[in-house]
Amino acid sequence: MRLRSWVALVVVSVAVPLGLAAQAPPAGQPPAAAARPLVLTTTAWPDGGQIPVKYTQAGDQVSPALSWTNVPAGTVSFVLHMRDPDVARNKTTEDQVHWLVWNIPGTATGMPEGVPQGPDLKDGSHQISASGRVYRGPGAPANGPLHHYTIEVYALDTKVDVPAGADAWETRTAVWKAMDNHILGKAAYVGLFHRPQ
Repeated sequence: MRLRSWVALVVVSVAVPLGLAAQAPPAGQPPAAAARPLVLTTTAWPDGGQIPVKYTQAGDQVSPALSWTNVPAGTVSFVLHMRDPDVARNKTTEDQVHWLVWNIPGTATGMPEGVPQGPDLKDGSHQISASGRVYRGPGAPANGPLHHYTIEVYALDTKVDVPAGADAWETRTAVWKAMDNHILGKAAYVGLFHRPQ
């Protein structure tokens, strides 16, 4: 009995190091680097900073220039989403849709400032918001706290087969459903705003 236990112990203690050695990179080679995460930026305001009036309902209400880097391999299209998570729409879990743009080509590296109105953009993408087929700037009331406007970009391995509908929340639900199981990467950027006193 003692001999069998001793043999089993030797086999186990040898098997563990061999298994670990098989997973290590070859001698002299560094381990494979992990893919860098998708990054979303804008020069319009610092991440987490206050959004200039120009981009809001209190100003010109133009969309900010956005850019993204570290695009995952295999990206076919992007979805851009701007929301106000501080709002509970009609006593539901829905928040405010400030901008939803989908089917942005996978070769794109961002969005220019002042995207024009209309459901279909020149690059083949579609847009909608609570204000219609246009960017909706932040508009939190002056007598309340700063709202956290969150811009998200998703890299997808497919195009989203959803037409530009008339209702922003129904369209967003349809886009979310079509995106499911196709997201290769996601990045977010936040700005704060409420109307000037």
